Amino acid sequence: MSRIVFHVPRSWLGPLGGGLMPFYTRLTEGLAALDVPFEVVDLDRDSVMAEVEADAAFHIINHGRFTHARILNAGVAYIYPFWNMDSTGIRAFSSIGGQPFKPAQIEAEAARAFFRKLRARLVGARTSRYTQPEEEADVPDGGTAVFFQSEVHRTVDETMWLDRWEMLQGVLDADRGPVMVKPHPRDNDPKTRARLKKMAGVTVTEGNIHDIIAASDRVVTINSAVGIEAYLHRKPVILCGQADFAHIADEARDRATLVDLLRVEPSRRAYDKYIWWYFAHQCLSTTEPDLATRFLDRVRATGFAI
Repeated sequence: MSRIVFHVPRSWLGPLGGGLMPFYTRLTEGLAALDVPFEVVDLDRDSVMAEVEADAAFHIINHGRFTHARILNAGVAYIYPFWNMDSTGIRAFSSIGGQPFKPAQIEAEAARAFFRKLRARLVGARTSRYTQPEEEADVPDGGTAVFFQSEVHRTVDETMWLDRWEMLQGVLDADRGPVMVKPHPRDNDPKTRARLKKMAGVTVTEGNIHDIIAASDRVVTINSAVGIEAYLHRKPVILCGQADFAHIADEARDRATLVDLLRVEPSRRAYDKYIWWYFAHQCLSTTEPDLATRFLDRVRATGFAI
């Protein structure tokens, strides 16, 4: 019978390893219950394609960006417990960006219930991927929130159309009210904050992202997960880089376009339906009872017999 090979970090495996993430634990338990053969091996990114070519198994590559008829790439899709399981990559590199979003075909009540539940978990609890301050942020109302990312991260550098400073200058050029900027939590370079504090018209904040988004009426970022979280606030998003959740965002590939987008009223967006479509339909969830079955559906959709 055909088998599945999971390629995961070596640091997870062995007697002293940190162990598999819950997604893989639940998935492999489900496969075992269905009598589907599988194995879990060390991920060697330099040799993994040769390993795939050398056998007839189907391969799952953690945090991968590999393309092959017998490969799916797996990784957390911005918000836990949802995961990409994708033929081209994860997050900005996933194939979701190329899938058509058809809101008229989505059942409104199911989408609304899903949206409300996810919104309550994140917006209601004021939580995010990175730890957020508990105290309420004091930021001006009705402006534009700009969320920086760390451009030293390879995936940001590869996917951005504007760098963070070009993006911020475009927002300032639009001259549409208060501008709040939150540096990335992992950006420890003091030069970033020093440069921001010298810029006229910029409010630098380390506040809770949900307070910042709630106070603003537009959100601008390269392709940060904050864009998805802004959807949960039903706030219009402008992206300045490649993202797989751009279906209901505006995209600015140059500074002039960014200025123009900020100066016009945004159109209405189907936030409820999009959140349901992206997470419940395009992703897999660690907590769903039929995780292994849905995973096998993804594998079979590639043409692989199992």
